[in-house]
Amino acid sequence: MNAARTGYRVFSANSTAACTELAKRITERLGAELGKSVVYQETNGETRVEIKESVRGQDIFIIQTIPRDVNTAVMELLIMAYALKTACARNIIGVIPYFPYSKQSKMRKRGSIVCKLLASMLAKAGLTHIITMDLHQKEIQGFFSFPVDNLRASPFLLQYIQEEIPNYRNAVIVAKSPDAAKRAQSYAERLRLGLAVIHGEAQCTELDMDDGRHSPPMVKNATVHPGLELPLMMAKEKPPITVVGDVGGRIAIIVDDIIDDVESFVAAAEILKERGAYKIYVMATHGILSAEAPRLIEESSIDEVVVTNTVPHEVQKLQCPKIKTVDISLILSEAIRRIHNGESMAYLFRNITVDD
Repeated sequence: MNAARTGYRVFSANSTAACTELAKRITERLGAELGKSVVYQETNGETRVEIKESVRGQDIFIIQTIPRDVNTAVMELLIMAYALKTACARNIIGVIPYFPYSKQSKMRKRGSIVCKLLASMLAKAGLTHIITMDLHQKEIQGFFSFPVDNLRASPFLLQYIQEEIPNYRNAVIVAKSPDAAKRAQSYAERLRLGLAVIHGEAQCTELDMDDGRHSPPMVKNATVHPGLELPLMMAKEKPPITVVGDVGGRIAIIVDDIIDDVESFVAAAEILKERGAYKIYVMATHGILSAEAPRLIEESSIDEVVVTNTVPHEVQKLQCPKIKTVDISLILSEAIRRIHNGESMAYLFRNITVDD
């Protein structure tokens, strides 16, 4: 396929080898060459982007995987998008498999909804469309003033379970908290397997965090309007840790969307081991694996961690052989092809429900 003749180009917004790996896989599937650009950091820490070829009147796809330095990656994407806009590109589509700041999509105390801010910045920089995968909250799509295609990695992970986990018919899908129950139920129904939910975790979930609208500052000698007696909300108290569902003598497969700090997954694995599970897998779309995650996984009861290549994690794989990778470049390249050709995206969402 001649990219210049068909009117589109694919660029990588990061020039490091780990971050360009996914971009190279995508362009190979498309039969196109990666666009010529230079992205680097000045000695004073500023990001500089130079586009080395004409993009006038073309559809431009910017692939940006998010390494550990999230803020630098965001600036690279913004500056490249603005450079392409200035160079008269027709459409600028961001391919951002893992969307950064997606966990900051709700108001916390007197904080801010950073994810909405980032959506506004991307629109201002010149992006006209985004392709992403498994947003942490699907409602994030409403933050954008342009189309967002939220693809799913679950078909690839389901295929991995069927092809790579021996005797998977003896497995049970596990949600490590009630918040993850819908995702786990989706996997269980598709694989025709049982479902288990761990309830009573010690750590707070996102839904338990204080909302700023319900936490006004304390005021000394505060006066209450006469006759105004608001009912007091009872504090939550977590019950003792229990596993709802039978995992004894079974393979336990914990599913989630993000694996970042792994303490909760390690704790869940210990509980499942105590309840009789003889093998434990953890599966997620985005393997951020921050801080001491590789060491904690290696020392834990977890037998294997399976993630996709939406986030570079080659260093973590060298530190922990239990980490396995599933390639999702196929669906991203097909999305690029369909968007450029003006074809329907419905084929990529076959049998996908609201809860997936």
